[in-house]
Amino acid sequence: MTTETFQMKSDIAISHIKQMIMSGDAPPGSRIVARVVSEALGISETPVREAIKSLVADEWLVLRPHVGAVVASVGLDNIQEVYGIRGALGGLAIEIGGAAYPAERLAEIDAVLRACEPVVAARDVDAFSTLNRQFHALLSDTPQTTVINRMLTSLWSRTEGAKYGFRFVPWRLAESHAEHVAIRDAIVAGDFARAARLVREHEQAGMEALLQGMQHQTEPRPTGRRQETV
Repeated sequence: MTTETFQMKSDIAISHIKQMIMSGDAPPGSRIVARVVSEALGISETPVREAIKSLVADEWLVLRPHVGAVVASVGLDNIQEVYGIRGALGGLAIEIGGAAYPAERLAEIDAVLRACEPVVAARDVDAFSTLNRQFHALLSDTPQTTVINRMLTSLWSRTEGAKYGFRFVPWRLAESHAEHVAIRDAIVAGDFARAARLVREHEQAGMEALLQGMQHQTEPRPTGRRQETV
């Protein structure tokens, strides 16, 4: 196998595992097993192991003694940190790249916001979580903010991969949607400083709601059984 072919297979494994995390098929705490991934992709375990090492380095996965690689999660102790960083980076992405948004990007943002309306009315947490991720990706994924977008994608994987946030605070959907609309309006008006400030406030409000929801959650906690996944 050439170095180039090996790298391509490793990249395929990285993309596969990331997609599993972002879709919620591999929730926080799930084991990522090289054998299972290799069988799913039809490749050897060697490039999969390299992919796992890379994802550990990027903090998508963590290594646990006697367990192996598991999907990283965010606990009460660092939710404030993660959301604070998300707000700072999300605001910076707009300040740097907002002026370069093409008309097509603004149309995509409007389409996502329209799609959110019936979802919010139905309190469909999973559907809103997906649209919420799409909205924020449209704000940060620009040629001017590639590094910021990569950092945000990693942070999002740790809080939204299993629709983590809104499951604790379904009442937050309407508030979040209204905040998205206000961010969009500021961008359309060309007031990128205000849009950036609204993004930071939006993440702060989300963090406070999530902490409140987690602290008041009364459902039984998981039994500790690990889920093995591809």
